[in-house]
Amino acid sequence: MRSEMNIIDGLKKSLNLQPHPNEGGYFAETYRSTDWIITNGGERSLATAIYYLLTPDSFSALHKVTGDEIFHFYAGDPVEMLMLFPDGSSRSVVLGTDVPGGMKPQHTVPGGVWQGSRIVQGGKYALLGTTMSPGFDYGDYVHGNRQELIAQYPERTEIIEELTARDRMI
Repeated sequence: MRSEMNIIDGLKKSLNLQPHPNEGGYFAETYRSTDWIITNGGERSLATAIYYLLTPDSFSALHKVTGDEIFHFYAGDPVEMLMLFPDGSSRSVVLGTDVPGGMKPQHTVPGGVWQGSRIVQGGKYALLGTTMSPGFDYGDYVHGNRQELIAQYPERTEIIEELTARDRMI
């Protein structure tokens, strides 16, 4: 247990990771383009990138953003990602290094799709990154409402409850 805490603390310190204010987990913005683009949502940075850390006591709460978000798996234990699509369908993918076993080291979530993530059962930590173009803007972020999501995706009730549990937010 102590070695996992050393790894997590070391990652937080060396990558300057801070608690995510909306989503949970820990993050640090590593890139924001100085070039700008006009979108339906207004003026946005052309691109952004972050590091993102999940631990056993954190998760990425269900949310959606306007633009596509590309996830990159860097280190640690696999991450289960839930996606809830506007047409009422859903899909889970596992981010990790076992590509022959079906895991993905990179995955894109289309804009407008609800997304949330957690470390697989028994995992200790996962270091990810995301890239967005147009760049991320908090004005585009929509936090998931548990009751509304369960009503629309009843077959995913259990994981929706877990990925909307405010008492587990870091």
